[in-house]
Amino acid sequence: MLSGKHILLGVSGGIAAYKSALLVRELIKGGALVKVIMTKGACDFITPLTISTLSKNPVYTDLFNPQTGEWNNHVELGLWADAFIIAPATANTIGKMAGGISDNLLLTTYLSARCPVFVAPAMDLDMYKHPAFVQNIDRLKAQKVRIIPAESGELASGLSGEGRMAEPANIVQFLSDYFEQGKPLRGKKALITAGPTHEAIDPVRFIGNRSSGQMGIEIARVFAELGAESILILGPSHLEVPKEIKTIRVESAREMAEVVFQHSESTHFLVCAAAVADYRPEMEQTQKIKKTGETLQLNLIKNPDILFELGQRKKDGQILVGFALETDNEEANALAKLKHKNADMIVLNSMRNAEAGFAKPTNKITIFDLHGKREDFDTKPKNKVAEDIVNKAIQLATK
Repeated sequence: MLSGKHILLGVSGGIAAYKSALLVRELIKGGALVKVIMTKGACDFITPLTISTLSKNPVYTDLFNPQTGEWNNHVELGLWADAFIIAPATANTIGKMAGGISDNLLLTTYLSARCPVFVAPAMDLDMYKHPAFVQNIDRLKAQKVRIIPAESGELASGLSGEGRMAEPANIVQFLSDYFEQGKPLRGKKALITAGPTHEAIDPVRFIGNRSSGQMGIEIARVFAELGAESILILGPSHLEVPKEIKTIRVESAREMAEVVFQHSESTHFLVCAAAVADYRPEMEQTQKIKKTGETLQLNLIKNPDILFELGQRKKDGQILVGFALETDNEEANALAKLKHKNADMIVLNSMRNAEAGFAKPTNKITIFDLHGKREDFDTKPKNKVAEDIVNKAIQLATK
């Protein structure tokens, strides 16, 4: 949940500085943009080259370059960051932070930072329990600094106890939890289908459609941004999916149905945006069909109706969203589908609209809710259309 976040990492001079390299990797893997400030003491434990390589940014160590006079602007660093994490934070650094001392770039940036500040202490167990250190932690809490508790385990002294810097994965989780607070869908789960399905004729050919999956991917993204656990069941699509979305790739309608039904029971929002093939070949040939005549006859049989089945299984509190792509009698067909599938809302778009449909960057939709109320929307980019759809689903969930 850190995708696109600007994270400023401060590294002070303790043996746990080696974990900072792992922390940078975890932050980058989570999609964050990372800049790092290191104290001179930190550089004795791990090289700026290592951290710079992992963060893909220069490492800041001094207020200015004595050879050139070039100034590292601590104010700009503080303004750039969405969060400032100091890990490891030694007793020395924490004491100076608590007292407002600013004798290095890290501390000067702390005093000018407007973003949330997080501290991950790292020291020996007796230092961690010392009354002076405990008092400094209380002073930092009074300054609205968020403390990431130290963990217990083997320490550099050879002793075992509390004082180890929290593991990098736990720091990232702590930070993610902070950014998730206050999001309206925190603790909710959303299941979204997207893309086409491919129904095999033989090892070479299939029945499919022109769906790219973009609309469903955008809907999954919006759910994730609002704090939901977003699960995307994606048919064959060449599009990339944001890292924060759990994606399960499938090929056929039957595969999609199987995965959907496995996950649907505990889901709050069910959005069927995939263009699922209604029929599949009765027999899938194991060898490529040779061209032997002027015509080829295929017997097609019905695929599972995922939306209909979800409507039959729907529980109280679940919101079921379907899509209707129509070419004629659009409103009547959409309303009939809404009722027959037992959906809570149907998103209608028209193949007659040049700005809507498959493989287009924009869409123009009309939404009908379970009471038949109609709401028309202007043509918008699909990421904005996704916001309209999700917001409408949230409205229905809160009624």
